[in-house]
Amino acid sequence: MGTKAIDPQSIRNVTIIGEPAGATRLTHRLRRCFGDPENTVRWSTDGVEHTIRVTAPSNEALIADLERCIRVAHGLVVVVNAAAPSTPRLETMLRVADDHQVARLCLVTGLDRPTADFDRCVRTIADTRGAAPLALQVPAGTGGDFDGVIDLISAAVLGAAGNHRASAERWHRALVETLTESDPAVSDFLTVPDLHNRIRRRTRNGDIVPILCDAPRASDDIAALLDAVVRYLPSPMYVCQPEHVLDY
Repeated sequence: MGTKAIDPQSIRNVTIIGEPAGATRLTHRLRRCFGDPENTVRWSTDGVEHTIRVTAPSNEALIADLERCIRVAHGLVVVVNAAAPSTPRLETMLRVADDHQVARLCLVTGLDRPTADFDRCVRTIADTRGAAPLALQVPAGTGGDFDGVIDLISAAVLGAAGNHRASAERWHRALVETLTESDPAVSDFLTVPDLHNRIRRRTRNGDIVPILCDAPRASDDIAALLDAVVRYLPSPMYVCQPEHVLDY
């Protein structure tokens, strides 16, 4: 039986960087959930099967090696710990990714820790020149009150946000305003697919950094992250354009 051909447009080559313990834990979770020692994930989103290939540099990698790893990456998942202060190493990673306009997502972890501060994570990304942070999810509480994750893409979900509804609606308005700043008249007419398309285009152009929240530790659910990787990060066909040739 022949090998099944894979459409290059359905491939996502992703490099996981960021807070060392969190990046390592995420890589191990992917291996454990999908049982693939080669770090290849088969994932179906919106009815289309995709192949996600995951790599991660060593936690002891020198800054120069880390910079090259980021520079040649097709797409990044940056792990940011909400319970720990920002570090020069993390700030360097964000700056290099921005300098080379590498498409990236941020996954905020540690939201169940007593010192968790989601807003600080957003500010850390905002303080990096260039791409603007765009929260696609926000936590329902933090620390001991962390009760899950609120999806901002679907306005219908906001009605179930309970005591966090006012905050979630504020974040949702900020999301829509960011995505429609050049054409605010359409803000009331955007469908969920419209939002996905706008996020994808601006992420791949290096204009925004979508932010997601890690699920409660007991859940170990990474479906939302994989959906975001597939929807917003580029395929090799998009990355390997003439303007990128000098990066390799």
